[in-house]
This record gives sequence, structure tokens and C-alpha cells, in this order.
Amino acid sequence: MVTRLLVIVLGCGLCSALAAQEPPAAPAWSRIAPYFQPPAEFAGQFGDLPSPLKTAAGQPITTADQWSERRKELFATWTQFLGPWPAVLEAPKVEYLSEETRDGIVQKRVRVEIAPNQTGEGWLLIPPGKKPLPAALVVFYEPETSIGLKGDKPDRDLGWQLAKRGIATLNIGTPGGNAYKPEIGQAVCQPLSFHAYVAANCWQAMSHMPEIDKTRIGIVGHSYGGKWSMFGGALWDKFAVVAVSDPGIVFDEARGSVNYWEPWYLGLDASVTRKPGIPKPDNPTTGAYKQLRAAGHDLHEIHALICPRPFFVSGGSEDTPKRWTALNHSIAVNKLLGVSDRIGMTNRPDHSPNAQSNAALMDFFTHFLIEKPVH
Repeated sequence: MVTRLLVIVLGCGLCSALAAQEPPAAPAWSRIAPYFQPPAEFAGQFGDLPSPLKTAAGQPITTADQWSERRKELFATWTQFLGPWPAVLEAPKVEYLSEETRDGIVQKRVRVEIAPNQTGEGWLLIPPGKKPLPAALVVFYEPETSIGLKGDKPDRDLGWQLAKRGIATLNIGTPGGNAYKPEIGQAVCQPLSFHAYVAANCWQAMSHMPEIDKTRIGIVGHSYGGKWSMFGGALWDKFAVVAVSDPGIVFDEARGSVNYWEPWYLGLDASVTRKPGIPKPDNPTTGAYKQLRAAGHDLHEIHALICPRPFFVSGGSEDTPKRWTALNHSIAVNKLLGVSDRIGMTNRPDHSPNAQSNAALMDFFTHFLIEKPVH
């Protein structure tokens, strides 16, 4: 079997520094184009996942107009399982708490209204350049890692690296601060869906910032943040591009980190409390996750909700090349919609990002938000 892995180079400190610099002179697409074609052994392979290009009743989808209706059906189906959102905030409040300039980038401490009667503090990075700028929402456990203020977590500074590419970033952390018990207020949706709701409100806040072009706002996150960004991008279609770093892009109960079954993601059930860990007969799945699995749904349908917007997977130990069998369903949707080269994936051996995987991720944003914006 032939796979395409990003080469890992020793001397990570130097590599991280190089990856965070302004993009090389050559177009970003020239470096990432190969990652937008599945390896030969996975080309045209769809695995055992049901095609999103069939309605719930089994009728094939053959036109763009039919896909529009099918997308509404998929969205409604997932909303039924996940629970409805509260009303999205039209103009979330943003308080500016402090400001400094760091390596030419304006760094502002902000407090953002992320839900009714709920705020979260984070960091807004505004690089130099002609305004309004392209931008990205960067989500993780806490925002300091995303802007490079935690040296013990190298290569997770996605917000800082994007800013070095000329892309403004809003960097936020877990609602309430505890990823295992996120604060969801009075919301009745699953916690991961509430994270997506928070992302939608952050998009709303960013769209009112004069420094930011609201037509060019993407979303990205690593691991837990990758799950967050994938659902945020799927359930809020105003994000122009969506990127994830090794979240586990399909349900996989053999992988402990692909743990959508946990109550802090999709397994919240008021009547049952399961023990953390891989599902077993004496520790079964719960909540919406259990219901989704029983009904035959999987995350390739979430990917399909992102179509035809660009979607990039920075894969590691949880998202290996075989995940192309899920991504091929989105390629098929995009083909029906008349677009190509919108679905990409890189692969590295480890869960942790490295300088090379991040460079490709930065090139994805550079290409689709700066070189060739998709509106």
C-alpha cells in the first residue's frame, strides 16, 4: 500500500520558526495541490458508509437543486439528534481588555459574548496589511496555546501562525473552562453542538469587526478543537473554509481519542452517566451518539454539510489515509455541484502537529482566503 506522509524533520524549534514566517514566494497551491487527490488505493472508494447523495427514503440525488433539499434534510436530521440551538446572537458584545504589539502583530485581550448570559475571554490577533483582512476562528482548550504563549505545547500555535500569514485570528477556549464539563447554560443541545453554537456567535462577533472581511472567515482547531471546528463549520455555513487537525473524522470505537461517545461531546444523557473510555458491554454508549449510531449515521454526513466550501484534514494517528473513503463522499457531492479541489488531507504518524503538517495547513488558508477566496 502506498501512502503519502509528510516528512518529519529533526530540529523542531527551527522548523516551527520557519513554518510561522510569511509564506514563501511560490503560490501556496503549488505546495498543497497533491493533498487534494486521494492516494490511488483509496480513489473512488467509499467504504461501507451510506451515500449522502441519497435521501432518507433512498432516492438518488442527481442535481444541485436536489442537493439543496437533501442538505436541508441532513441538517434537520442532525439537529433532531443533537437538539436545537438557542437563537444565534446578532451582535455579540466584545470587550477589549488590553492591547500590545508583538512582532508586528497587534494582540488584544478580549471578552466575547459567546451565548446568552455567557462570555469567554480570548485573544484577537490583527496582523499588518490592507484591511479588511481574512480571518479565522481558532478553537482549543484555552486560547494561550493557540497564540504561542505556552511553550510546552509546540506546533499548536495555529492562531499565531495564521497571523504570521496575514490572517487575523480570534482565539478562544472551552465554554466555562472545563472541556469535560463545558458550561452550556440553559441550552438543550449536546455539548459538541453547543460548541458549534459558540463558534457561530464568534463568527457573528468577528463579522462586525472593521478589521475583518466577513466573507473570508474560516475555522480551525486541533484534536478536541478539531471536533469543535468540524461541527462549527458544518452547522454554521457562514464559515468560508473549515480545517481540522486529527479529531477523528468518522466514528471509530476502536480509537480512544475518537471519543464522540463521551458526555462532553455527543453522549450526554440526563438519565445515565457512563464511565469514560471506549464503549464496552458493561459501559455502553449513551445520548445522541447512541441514537445516531443505531440509526446508521456517521460523520461523513457532517462533512457533506460543509460542501462545497473547502475542507482540509491535517491527519495524524487518528485520521490516517484510509479516512479518504469518508472524504470521497464529499468529493462526490462537490462533483455534483460542479467544483473540485475542495477536499484535502495530509497525513503524519503522530497525533501532535509538526512543522510540516502546519505549513500545509497554513497554505490551505493562504490559498482559499487570500490567493483564491471562495465566496
